[in-house]
Amino acid sequence: MTAAQGDVRGRGGAGHVAREPEGVVSWLTTTDHKKVGVLYMVTAFLFFLVAGAFSILMRAELAAPGLQLMDLGTYNELFTMHGTAMIFFFATPMVVGLANYFVPLQLGAADVAFPRLNAFTYWLFLFSALIVFGGFFVAAGAAAFGWYGYPPLSTATYSPGLGADLWVMGLLLSGVASILGAVNLLATIFAMRAPGLTMFRLPLFTWNILVTSVLMLFTFPVIGAALAMLFIDRNLGGSFFTAEGDPLVYQHLFWFFGHPEVYIIALPFFGIVSEIVPVFSRKPLFGYKAFVFATVLIGAYSFSVWAHHMFTTGAIAALFFTITSFLIAIPTGVKFFGWIATMWRGRIWLATPMLHCLGMMGMFLIGGITGVFLASAPIDYALHDTYYVVAHMHYVLFGTGVFAMFAGVFYWFPKMTGRMLDERLGAIQFWLVFIGFNLTFFPMHQLGIDGMPRRVGDYLAATGWTDLNFVSTAGTAVIALGVVIFLYNFVTSLSHGPLAGDDPWGGHTLEWATSSPPPHHNFARLPPITSDRPVLDERLALGPRQGGEPIQPPASRSQEGRRRRG
Repeated sequence: MTAAQGDVRGRGGAGHVAREPEGVVSWLTTTDHKKVGVLYMVTAFLFFLVAGAFSILMRAELAAPGLQLMDLGTYNELFTMHGTAMIFFFATPMVVGLANYFVPLQLGAADVAFPRLNAFTYWLFLFSALIVFGGFFVAAGAAAFGWYGYPPLSTATYSPGLGADLWVMGLLLSGVASILGAVNLLATIFAMRAPGLTMFRLPLFTWNILVTSVLMLFTFPVIGAALAMLFIDRNLGGSFFTAEGDPLVYQHLFWFFGHPEVYIIALPFFGIVSEIVPVFSRKPLFGYKAFVFATVLIGAYSFSVWAHHMFTTGAIAALFFTITSFLIAIPTGVKFFGWIATMWRGRIWLATPMLHCLGMMGMFLIGGITGVFLASAPIDYALHDTYYVVAHMHYVLFGTGVFAMFAGVFYWFPKMTGRMLDERLGAIQFWLVFIGFNLTFFPMHQLGIDGMPRRVGDYLAATGWTDLNFVSTAGTAVIALGVVIFLYNFVTSLSHGPLAGDDPWGGHTLEWATSSPPPHHNFARLPPITSDRPVLDERLALGPRQGGEPIQPPASRSQEGRRRRG
């Protein structure tokens, strides 16, 4: 018996497990990567709900001309904090939380490389978010200059007050947490793989986390430097971004971070889809190495496209950034081809995780196509700073992050809790969010073409934008209903969901080789690792009875009820 097949020992292993405190104290003091991951995910989802509430208020304001609910200053605060929360306090930490929980499991490791540093990054992230939102409780109000913080609007001359400073310093601390988390994840991936798990046998989710962590290491220091200089300008008499300096330097620094940030958000969710599609197509992934190289290329290309956000400044080489922005679509297309080829002639199982993956593919495809349009400088000149850009951005970020997040939650909820989410409620939630999302954001393409600028809290009836804005606002209500159903499903399934067993889907990767939920040390044994799908390999080796067929999920509560009534 090899070390990979025997007991998993070492730091935090089965023979050296330190008992943690019980109850709430155990969560406040934990260094277990699984609990830290859950803390990240739950906190990130709470910020998703808060940012979503802000968006509902903004859309309610824009449903009709005139100011109904708030003044423009309040609208600008909500707009700024909505974008800030979604980007920095939902999408990025949700990625980190998923990575914290599942990367060690997919590596066959007992924990991350630096457990105490891991816990520290969570608390630093939480306190940074509370600092930013503390702006609502100071006299000057929260930051109101947009989540991108462009000078001169973000300088002390135009945005005085403590709320803006809290925004700057909170995001700076959040970036430090992300950098430390990236170092930890990279060390874990390179140093703590199980015997036999070579780099080209890593699960694709872990590969995407690896590239994402590299992007974090190179980009968060850049936005940190920009924020530090902005703070110096605001409080210490600096002139980096004032009229005496060069405000465009901030845009370069921000977008050098901002465009890779799109892939910091998207790549891990691509990884989730790449894990789910083979399982629910009942066949191995098509083109594993092509997926790996496409992931690396996306990460590399993401550093060469930042200035397509700055075409209208007239200060950048439009042709170069147009070409590089077109090129980045090629490795993304490779991923789409691989997903479709994996599903081709597969026995597709349309369970809730697969539904959300298909929804993500469709929404990201629309966002990617509209992004190619905006990468053309002449088109960008016409559509820049219009609602067309808002539609594009949400199809890319919401369409990827939220649909793939729900796919990952439905897929991995049984592993984390030992219980199944209700499939019928999951399907209802999917269709509500899918329909509501398209009702909300598809009309914004036409609003942008018709000339509606983004970041405005009011408009005139004579513009003809009222009907499309009303449809868009109605769509947010449908999304909200879908999210409420998800919350009900999640909370009730924690205690009353059908028992899942260790591997309800027939998974391929190592997290399905342990119990549900995993023990503190993660594994008692590991299967032989001879490919990127060791659990599937072991199941196939057991004989035709379990040969590759996913185990059907336990009946939902509604099905059980119908049986009892029958």
